[in-house]
Amino acid sequence: MPSKKLDFKTGQYVVYPTQGVGRLARTEEQVIAGQKIQMLVIDFEKSRMTLRVPLERAEISGLRPLTSAKKMDEAIASAKGKAGAKRMIWARRAAQYEENINSGDPMKLAEVVRDLQRRTATDTMPFSARRLYMRALERMAQEFAVLHKMEVEEASEKIEDILGIPKEIDLNAVEEDEEEEFVETPEE
Repeated sequence: MPSKKLDFKTGQYVVYPTQGVGRLARTEEQVIAGQKIQMLVIDFEKSRMTLRVPLERAEISGLRPLTSAKKMDEAIASAKGKAGAKRMIWARRAAQYEENINSGDPMKLAEVVRDLQRRTATDTMPFSARRLYMRALERMAQEFAVLHKMEVEEASEKIEDILGIPKEIDLNAVEEDEEEEFVETPEE
């Protein structure tokens, strides 16, 4: 089966499945085991990491250009759907969600967001589920942010707004109108 040759340009945003969105800084030639190898150098600003991927292995590694805005919209629309009925133990579901997150595929990320999102403001989530949800949402938001020229945090909020995810309620918050002042009165 012939594989298509991926064509990347310096300065282009790309998605590396296990790391998210990075910018292709440059290509360089390195000598490894006596062979000259063309390397793509990718900078991940948020995690302050630089990754070198051999050009010949770019497609196999899952490196890809950003998805189109249309495909991102389709992924977000699929995240609006009803959560998939998963009848398996949490450890297996969590492993599946982890695999979906590390795939870097917007549709698989949307599936994790869909299945783990809170449906009401009072819903609580176990720590491990919350962590998976936040990782999937951040990966989607990274790509969404670049596509729509905004910050990642803003993109996360925008995606949650589109999905209709309720804001968390701060149970410790007290409205000023409800706050009562307690004044000690001297005993007589």
